[in-house]
Amino acid sequence: MKRIILASLVTATLFSCNTKEEGKTGFDLVAAKAEIAASNKEFESYVSKGDSTGLATNVYTIDTKVLVPNGPTAVGRAQATSVFSGIFQSGITGIKLTTAEIWGDGNTITEEGTFTLNIKDGTVVDNGKYIVLWKKEDGKWKIHRDSFNSDAPAAAPAK
Repeated sequence: MKRIILASLVTATLFSCNTKEEGKTGFDLVAAKAEIAASNKEFESYVSKGDSTGLATNVYTIDTKVLVPNGPTAVGRAQATSVFSGIFQSGITGIKLTTAEIWGDGNTITEEGTFTLNIKDGTVVDNGKYIVLWKKEDGKWKIHRDSFNSDAPAAAPAK
């Protein structure tokens, strides 16, 4: 009988401590969504300036991976900088990011959305979709994994 009472007390104590801890460190997804929306605006700003270094350094984690369509994965900020530099050199001067859905917890957040790319005169040259894994680094939500692709049909194979 003493064992049952002791086990009940231990369980109740652990449960109450765990509940207090969860309440103290509760994750606020609404606030995280607002931070990510601000980071997406920052992303758009770096694209409009053609600043691949600023984009990779300030929006992506140090150990980021960018899963580039039709190419190898860019690992780390230096390779991410190179990827974005190539995109900017191709004439892309603007991007519009539209979040469709965000979910996650205090460790990571997943964002699903769409993008529109344009060139200097405002002409839209591509539309597509993305999925991004965000992670806190130095107190800021940053892109840890980035995968995107075009909605355009795949190019015909060379003959």
